[in-house]
Amino acid sequence: MREKKQQDMVEICKALGDLNRLKIMQYLIDGEACACDILPDLDITQPTLSHHMKILSRAGLIDDRKEGKWHFYTINAEVIREFQQFLAQVARSKVGHRKSSRCLGLCCGGAWKAE
Repeated sequence: MREKKQQDMVEICKALGDLNRLKIMQYLIDGEACACDILPDLDITQPTLSHHMKILSRAGLIDDRKEGKWHFYTINAEVIREFQQFLAQVARSKVGHRKSSRCLGLCCGGAWKAE
């Protein structure tokens, strides 16, 4: 994985590492929403919501469009798909196990030798 792409994944993980930001993402699953619609569902102030939206936006997770003084947000489906593909790769990998001539097969029953 290219270093830029790795850094993108780090930023996404950081952005999703907050309960309020996860709640915002869940709210946006149903489609575009104005910040004024999202705010009542969270126990935070408007400036705090703006802060969270900025973090999600910088990570590429949401798109923002302005209409007058209102901001409307949507999930960036392309970035979500890329993140999902990354997680699928991790899930398919043999995390924590490297082929080694010193491996006794105690942790994996020697499964890697069958490859």
